[in-house]
Amino acid sequence: MFKRFSTSYMVFLYITDLILTGAALYTASVLRFRLPYGDRVPWEMARVPLQVYGLVAVIWTLIFMVLSLYNPNRVFRAIDEFQLVILATTLAGLTLAGILYLTFREIPRYLFLYFILIDLALLTIYRAVLRAFFRLRRSRHKGMTRVLIIGADSLGREVAQTLEGYRYMGLGTVGFIAEDPQQQGATIEDLPVLGTLDQACDVVKDYEIEEVVIALKHHDRKRLANLIAELQKYPVRVKVVPDFFDLAFPRAQVGIFAGIPMIGLREPAIGDFQRFVKRLFDLVATTALLLLLWPLLLVIAILIKLDSPGPIIFKQQRMGENGKVFWMYKFRSMVVGAEEHWYEVARLTKDGNVLHKVRDDPRVTRVGRWLRRWSLDELPQFFNVLKGDMSLVGPRPEMPWLVELYEPWQRKRFAVPQGMTSWWAISGRSDKPLHLHIEDDLYYIQNYSLLLDLQILWKTIGLVLKGRGAF
Repeated sequence: MFKRFSTSYMVFLYITDLILTGAALYTASVLRFRLPYGDRVPWEMARVPLQVYGLVAVIWTLIFMVLSLYNPNRVFRAIDEFQLVILATTLAGLTLAGILYLTFREIPRYLFLYFILIDLALLTIYRAVLRAFFRLRRSRHKGMTRVLIIGADSLGREVAQTLEGYRYMGLGTVGFIAEDPQQQGATIEDLPVLGTLDQACDVVKDYEIEEVVIALKHHDRKRLANLIAELQKYPVRVKVVPDFFDLAFPRAQVGIFAGIPMIGLREPAIGDFQRFVKRLFDLVATTALLLLLWPLLLVIAILIKLDSPGPIIFKQQRMGENGKVFWMYKFRSMVVGAEEHWYEVARLTKDGNVLHKVRDDPRVTRVGRWLRRWSLDELPQFFNVLKGDMSLVGPRPEMPWLVELYEPWQRKRFAVPQGMTSWWAISGRSDKPLHLHIEDDLYYIQNYSLLLDLQILWKTIGLVLKGRGAF
């Protein structure tokens, strides 16, 4: 029996999707012939040609693959998987509708509607059944991949904590191997220490270990090499966590560079195809919005000019992707020279962190307060998006002087294009100071998808209309 989220399982999902989709198409034909809705049609008209079955298989395969429906990292959570299934099936259905309009126009419309509804029901229900089945197996401790962690210091404990969050993927940590003799027989992270480094192979055999994760800090290279060589005698997969783990950027990649195996710590967090789709979406959506909103931009510009002396557009240096500095545009919402007096309103938190954005800021103009209330001061950033400095969705670009105060791990947020709105923004906006909640940006980077971008944009619209968290 294959394991949850294994390659074999994903192949099974793909084949089952095609079979059920074909079954849905045939069932839709039968229903169109038998149900009394619409004009009665003969079976010859309700029967779908074989070419359409082939067309459906190709379209569903391409759409489902492009949306990464068979990528374990994208579907290990039920909500993510079901959202992707619904999105992929809907897009595939729209694509099919367009092609049928140009080719097989005789396909009844009711048949097409039945097909999409039945397909959605089948693809979601059988996945729900599979999840329930694997959950039942896990509750009986069956089908779990047995994992042993070699190393019980801070790095090993961090690995154990991370693996615990992935138990629903079928990963079950059995225990630790510890170098420190004083840790023998102890319990760490609710897991037992099963032996010393010299006993690792015996533990692997006795506990039927399938995955070994080596998480040793400052290890002896020769001893580590010997240990890995010994483990090769057993049917286990061995993975090594580098002791510079905390420096690794999201989605660090292992590859060959000039014939040398290396770990890329600063690889792009978004793949080439994802970047292409994201940029295309930015250009199309931004152009459409500017064509729609240009009268509002003109009215705002006039109001700013009438309200207080100074330029209409305020520009400020911000830190972009990979630390590149650019000029970010906003409608001016403060008096001229406000930046020179930031220290007058800034305050420190109990932890000594700087808060430079506060409510009732005296530097904000009358029109500026209204603009900020509805986030209209951000609209000129559409031009930053067109220029490629920013994206519609991504971590909010930060001021360089604040970035200088960052800890090293916080700089991981610059691994993707910075955006007009973000996961942080919909999680609290100004109520949660950006530089104190970078974990929201890291969540976005680690879980990036076009679907997540669309969700953030949708929620942003609701927050802006309510005026929540902006000041």
